[in-house]
Amino acid sequence: MAILNTIFGWPLKQFYLLTHNYGIAVMLYAVLVNLILLPFMAKSKKSMMRTTRLAPRLKALEKRYNGNQQQYQQAVAKLYKEEKINPMSGCLWMLIPYPILIALYNVIRKPLTAMMMLTDKNVTTLAQKLGYEAATSGRASVYSEIGLADLIHNSWDKVIAELGDFGGKLIDLDYSFLGLNLGEQPTFRLWNVDWSNTAVWLPALGLFMIPVISALMSWLSMIISTKTTPQTDETTQRTNKSMMYVMPLISLWICFSMPAALGVYWIFNSVLGIARDFSLTKLFTKQMDLEDAGRAAREREEEITRQKEQTERKKAEGTTEKNPNTSKKKIQANLKQQDDERKAAAERAERAEKRKRLGIQEQEKPASQVGNRRYARGRNYDPERYGKASVPAEASGAAAEETGEN
Repeated sequence: MAILNTIFGWPLKQFYLLTHNYGIAVMLYAVLVNLILLPFMAKSKKSMMRTTRLAPRLKALEKRYNGNQQQYQQAVAKLYKEEKINPMSGCLWMLIPYPILIALYNVIRKPLTAMMMLTDKNVTTLAQKLGYEAATSGRASVYSEIGLADLIHNSWDKVIAELGDFGGKLIDLDYSFLGLNLGEQPTFRLWNVDWSNTAVWLPALGLFMIPVISALMSWLSMIISTKTTPQTDETTQRTNKSMMYVMPLISLWICFSMPAALGVYWIFNSVLGIARDFSLTKLFTKQMDLEDAGRAAREREEEITRQKEQTERKKAEGTTEKNPNTSKKKIQANLKQQDDERKAAAERAERAEKRKRLGIQEQEKPASQVGNRRYARGRNYDPERYGKASVPAEASGAAAEETGEN
């Protein structure tokens, strides 16, 4: 554990020495983590987007092998292999940030041993010389090094004069950021805060907002991830919907239970995640559109080749029937039309599924609609107006008779 703390603590120390601001150092740490994980997260995103695009083909396989689950599973496995998709890769890479979060938590709560690389003996010596009585049990004992680091910061000149810098390892670590002490733990018990003293309630309110903003950003990140990579599978949709509410609650609990620095990391990590989702979705959408176009072109060429081979074989067998519609241009036009119709049908099905999922009802198509123009024939258009021509005449006759009687 000490080795891991040193590995994860060294970058945070360097960022702090560079900026002399603990909050900015935590944000730069989040940037570094995201850059390291970017190839893995990109692979996960691409796999999920590919799986989403396979939905129409998976539905076609489901209809083809209706009732034969074994053959269906084999066909799906073959399709995934051809498309180079690992269904589990999308989930596995999403779990990587959580061990890093745990490691960062240990670095934040143990700044002397993880960032400054002091030994336990050095920490004990510092505590004794400064008269710092660290708690030996309970939650306070977990964050004893943060309290000692704060004491060293407040008595920096005295510590250096009397104890030295322990071979250049000791640094003046200031946890303050935007008027908040990021080494402190936020509290939701605002009713216990002294609201008559601005110096007390303002930092307490600021620390309280960190977990709240963290939960909101986590929720927003989940929303955007779901929108940019919609899932057609009902089981996946239910899982995503559950995670959309579970993850923000977990974020809220963690950030109220740990030092505020971890909440700042979580907020900025969510911001970076949103930016990553937008950019990767845009990039991979263009790539996959080109791949789909290339696949459609290859399928057309293969169909033309198959038709030509079939025609040559029939010629050799003397069974060819003269058909003026079998020219290469005609075949290409027919295949292109069929391909366009398949794409349009798939897009309509996807839009219908999305509207159904969002609870949007289809508008009734008026009789006056032509193509996409709803009132091309006029708002009062009635296709049976000529069939109803006798109705006004009958009404007029009835009125005349009534008038005559009167």
